[in-house]
Amino acid sequence: MLAKTRDGLNYISKLNAHRIWNMMQILGSYYLSKLTKKNYHRGMPVSVSIEPTTSCNLRCPQCPSGLRQFSRPTGMLDMATYKNAIDQLGKTLTYLTLYFQGEPYLNPSFLDMVAYASHKNIYTATSTNAHYLDDANCKKTIEFGLDRLIISLDGITEESYKKYRIGGQLEKVMEGTRNLVVWKKKLKSKTPYIIWQFIVFGHNEHEIEDVKKLAKNSGVDHLAFKSAQVYNFETGSDLIPKNDKYSRYSFSKATFKIKNKLLNHCWRMWQGCVITWDGKVVPCCFDKDTSYRLGELSQKTFAEIWKGALYEKFRSLLLKSRKNIEICKNCTEGASVWL
Repeated sequence: MLAKTRDGLNYISKLNAHRIWNMMQILGSYYLSKLTKKNYHRGMPVSVSIEPTTSCNLRCPQCPSGLRQFSRPTGMLDMATYKNAIDQLGKTLTYLTLYFQGEPYLNPSFLDMVAYASHKNIYTATSTNAHYLDDANCKKTIEFGLDRLIISLDGITEESYKKYRIGGQLEKVMEGTRNLVVWKKKLKSKTPYIIWQFIVFGHNEHEIEDVKKLAKNSGVDHLAFKSAQVYNFETGSDLIPKNDKYSRYSFSKATFKIKNKLLNHCWRMWQGCVITWDGKVVPCCFDKDTSYRLGELSQKTFAEIWKGALYEKFRSLLLKSRKNIEICKNCTEGASVWL
């Protein structure tokens, strides 16, 4: 609880009058749009995800990076593209997720990207499979100012872990976690806020109580549970937990359906977006193949894209019929799902 409070205070410390005013504009315009069902948008993004790379060392079966099945190019974000984005967004941005697809630590400039945002007083977060958290990287992760690190831990035995994290090693995850915890203590640092993330699948749901016990002695700050996203979930999958409490899908009339009622509103569309490694702007993290491309930073400024006709049309469509937007069909935004 103390670590969570410190993390919250750390985020609050990033705020200033300009950023707070921007947040109020975003919040006010969102609720007005939600109430009137008409697109009314003010302000710039509060939270953005920027993709360091689409490359990954693992072969997770429900991930485009792992499956090597992207319909878009695989590549690495370069510092010029990154700095261009941050320089345009830095005055209003409060939360930066340096992750979308791929393993961020594979980008040689990843920690320099963290440092660049940190120097602009932006809260930085990322998600990793922890296979590159060696001693040197852990030290630099702390020194370069990362605020939050999510470590994927989807099994507490080698068998259950490798069932989904194909090509990975559970011991590498544990070793990386230990390295990070040790360096936090050595450097007397309160950051990053370390989260073990446990995606609940059919093959590991029996480990939930055991992972809770393991987390207490691990030195991590928080253990988070996440419901599994499954493609083509309608026909069912061994990955879907048997206990309905842990699943984002429910079984009804001989088919699986997402629990989310897909109400015609979405906070994500007002407060943030995703920027891919090559500078394309897409609505959110469910658009993994950039099917709903709203602009490119190589052609327009971010403000021109954010306030442009394509974005306005997309937000208006969402307010009318979210269920007809393909990327929304597997989304838990607004859903009552156990986490």
